[in-house]
Amino acid sequence: MASALTKWLVDPNRNPLAALHMKTLSKRLRKYGLRYDDLYDPMYDLDVKEALNRLPREIVDARNQRLKRAMDLSMKHEYLPEDLQAMQTPFRSYLQEMLALVKRENAEREALGALPLYQRTIP
Repeated sequence: MASALTKWLVDPNRNPLAALHMKTLSKRLRKYGLRYDDLYDPMYDLDVKEALNRLPREIVDARNQRLKRAMDLSMKHEYLPEDLQAMQTPFRSYLQEMLALVKRENAEREALGALPLYQRTIP
């Protein structure tokens, strides 16, 4: 019951509030030329860091360029020109498949009782 309710809450095709949220988020991401996957922080989640390490160099370089451009625009209090905003694809994913693979590998490793490949240490 709870999972069905949760799925309904976050499905933009069924819940009008989720659709409104997705539309608003898409508009904000387009203003800066970002994709949703660009919002994942590799310093916060080591699985994201591992997934980024496994992606091809061109994809990671494009991500870094989008992030630099977004920071530059934000510092200048500007947005992308309207014609460039129209070309943006904020929900075209490049990280989700690799991130899911990394999480499955970690879950399998944990189920087998092996030590994790990487651990966060506080300096």
